This record gives sequence, structure tokens and C-alpha cells, in this order.
Amino acid sequence: MPEAYIVAASRTAGGKREGRVAGWHPVDLAAAVLDDVVARAGVAPDAVDDVIMGCVSQVGEQGMHFGRNAVLASSLPQSVPAVTIDRQCGSSQQSIHFAAQAVMSGTQDVVIAAGAESMSRVAMGSTGRWARRATPGSPTSPGLARAYPETIFSQFTGAEMIAEKWNLSRADLDAYALESHRRATRATDAGAFRDEILPLDIQTEAGRDVHDTDEGIRRDATMDSIGSVRTLVENGRITAANASQICDGAAAVMIVSEDALKAHGLTPLARIHHLTVTAGDPVIMLEEPLFATDRALRKAGMKIDEIDLFEVNEAFAPVPLAWLKHTGADPERLNVNGGAIALGHPLGGSGAKLMTTLVHALRACGKRYGLQTMCEGGGIANVTIIEAL
Repeated sequence: MPEAYIVAASRTAGGKREGRVAGWHPVDLAAAVLDDVVARAGVAPDAVDDVIMGCVSQVGEQGMHFGRNAVLASSLPQSVPAVTIDRQCGSSQQSIHFAAQAVMSGTQDVVIAAGAESMSRVAMGSTGRWARRATPGSPTSPGLARAYPETIFSQFTGAEMIAEKWNLSRADLDAYALESHRRATRATDAGAFRDEILPLDIQTEAGRDVHDTDEGIRRDATMDSIGSVRTLVENGRITAANASQICDGAAAVMIVSEDALKAHGLTPLARIHHLTVTAGDPVIMLEEPLFATDRALRKAGMKIDEIDLFEVNEAFAPVPLAWLKHTGADPERLNVNGGAIALGHPLGGSGAKLMTTLVHALRACGKRYGLQTMCEGGGIANVTIIEAL
């Protein structure tokens, strides 16, 4: 089977809700990373066969075919097609899978997988609220209600269920959150993100500025400060401090065939080694990365100790902690530069964001294999294994 290679990967620095990136329209945010990966790769814009754009809240400024609008707002010619996909938090990781599959099938040679979300301008859950206003009703059909009676599909409930099932205390979750901020601080101070971040021009009250540092990192975080945050439900364990931060951001990854490497004189950063997507219990919902990782390793013929670095999305602290318990992975290889608790989770952009960080981190430390996985609404999980080159 033909191989698929990553030749460029770029992300914006995360912006806090109503923070430094909130002035950017999400279409222009997505267009910026499209332009950047094209420039980084050195490929002619008209050589791009397709753009696959992940976005969760496809309404308002992110509606009316968000991916196509991003292409039209970019330097890419109007002849470049695009598609917008929603696999919830894994939307742009699935973009990477679709792009790799297109290349591996031989039907396309140069594909950009991307994702973006401006959670300041298009709030989480906007599609549901908008849909209820425009067309009264519920996404829960009679058939779905019969299949899952008296069930409320909630990621917050799922996170609490995972913490309970895996015997994770509030102190465990808070300690993990603190470590995420500490790792992100060390990585930022060491310049670990410098090569992967696309600086953005922004307007502040003081004038023009450049946004090139993740805004959500709490350098002054302590166990006491994290522990003082109230739980989301009474007698619960999940808080805003041990869950991912609402974030504005975008990321893009260019994936090409071996023929494209030769035709355009490209240098590969990594090779797509394996792709898996699985689905499981939609109620506990966020536990599926554990079992998806098992399947991915089995199908790839690999053991967990052969993977050098892991990116497991920190949607909620119980997810990576349960994943560690289940897989027996080395915690020192997990989210080594911090995760979404410190760096933010721009929903549809997070899959490509994590892949961008994983590619650069593997190359920076001279390691070989990386594995990325994330929990997704509905009890779904993607797993991607790459080999740094």
C-alpha cells in the first residue's frame, strides 16, 4: 500500500475565551494555518488536491461550509475543494485520517487536514441551541430514546463516571491538572513550541501585538488554587480547573504521497504508521480511547513500550489518568509538553493541534514513534500512530 507522509504541521497559540485571539473571525483563523502549511512545505498552492476541515460548532461564523470558506479566504486558488467534518472533539484527527486514506488509496497526492474553532465567537453547544430556535425539536429521536431510555448523553457525566470507575480522587485529578500547567510552562520557557506556532497579528487595548504564546497556562497554579475551584456537580470531582480550557485556535497538517515527495522536492517530517477509529459506550462516552489504543497497537503489531511519546487529549483529567492505568504506559512519555488543561482545547482544531505538537516533539527529542488519541462525543475514539523521519 502507498505510504502517507506529513511534510508540514502548524498551529496557532491557544487563546483564552474572550482573550487575545477572540478578534479573529474563525474563517480567517483557519485560512491562516492553511497558508502557513503551504508556505512551510514549499508546495505551489494549486498543487493541493483537497482540504479536509474539522469543526464542531458549524453554525454562525463557522457555518455555511466552514472549510470551503477558509479556502476562499486563504491564498489557495478557488479550484481547491474542501469539506467540513464533525467527529466532535476528534474532528481534525479524523481529518488527518481521511487525508492519509486519500493519499494511501492513490486517489490524491497532496491533502491538507485542518481544524479550527473560535469558542469565544461560536460558543460550545451553539448548534443545539440554534437548531432548537430554528426548528423546534430534539436530536434524541423516538428510536434513540427507546435504545437508551432515561439517558442524558453528557460528557460531564461521563467524566464523573470514569473517575468513579477508575477510583480517581479529586486530589488525583487536581494533581494531574497542576502537572499539565507545570509541563506547559517548562515547554514554553524552553522554546519547545516555537517551531510549531504560527504567530498571529492581533489588536489589543495597547495597540498592535503578536500572539505567539499559549494564553491559558497558569504559571502560578498550586494544589491549593486548583483545589479551591468548585465541582461542576454537587459531590462531584470534575471542576473547570481539572478539565480542558475553552480555547480559540486552529491547526493544519499537510499529508502527501511518495510521488508528491519526489515531484515537489519535499522532506517528510513523519510517516503515517497506523490509523484506527472505534466506538463504544455512548453514556460513559469518554472511555473509548483506552480500548481504541488496545486495538490500534494490536493491529499495528506493536507494544505500548515501543511508543516513545503519547498525546492523549486532556478533555478531562480522568481520561488520560484512566488511559495510563489501563495501558500501563510510562507517564513520563504522556503529554510531555502539557495538554489541553493548560494549553486549551479548541474542539474541532484539537486533533491537528495535538498532531502538530507530537510531530515536532518527536523530532526535537530524536524519538521514533508517537501515538495520539482523543475521546469524542458519542463514545468514539481515533488513534493515530506516526513514525518521525
